[in-house]
Amino acid sequence: MRQAVVIPAFNEEKTISKVISSLQRLNAFDIIVVDDGSTDKTREEVKKFPKVTLLSLTVNLGAWKAMQTGIRYCHSLGYKRVITFDADGQHLPATLTMLIEHQTKTNCDVVVGSCTQRGSLARHIAWRFFRLLSGIKIFDITSGLRVYNAEAIDVLSGKEATLLEYQDVGVLLMLKNHGLTFTELKVPMKPREDGISRIFHSWWAVAYYMAHTSLLCISKIKKQHNLILMNKQKYNA
Repeated sequence: MRQAVVIPAFNEEKTISKVISSLQRLNAFDIIVVDDGSTDKTREEVKKFPKVTLLSLTVNLGAWKAMQTGIRYCHSLGYKRVITFDADGQHLPATLTMLIEHQTKTNCDVVVGSCTQRGSLARHIAWRFFRLLSGIKIFDITSGLRVYNAEAIDVLSGKEATLLEYQDVGVLLMLKNHGLTFTELKVPMKPREDGISRIFHSWWAVAYYMAHTSLLCISKIKKQHNLILMNKQKYNA
């Protein structure tokens, strides 16, 4: 099966080489780095690895759109499995085998690598709030460590997914609405080696994220409710 690890990277010059080296030791995946308009030497560091594909964005588009760029690239080349992986050193390559085995065992379209021990109070408040609002039974709802199969890759490569700003709740809601299934597996993670969380680095950022994602959840719930009403009307006509 053709499979790839997609790594979105923004100003990760201090960690990206170490992350790539650790993944290459597995010798099991193609590695694709999407440079999200970095202003440091991230691109130069990636170019030191000739077997790694580097996709360079001319402007910073944010984590999800950088991620989607890599997923679309894989979709265009017929990859059957994509693993999304952070560039900051939090994710451990040794967990990829565990996640893939779990996907094979459960036959789910998506497996989320879950580590609920990490994170600030703000992150835990957001997790709890969006689990209740969305009805999605994933505890580590913001984890960027995920395994997508071909069906999920196809959905996430579409135009509708381009409207999303974050990779977490919106992506899972979209997959749910398309009838795809997901599960999570507890895995160890390391503390971030450098940089800050794009979502949870300040209370203002958390407030924006929660307001944006709440509106997204409400719109999806309303859309689903309207579809149910339309189907009932057609049935009763």
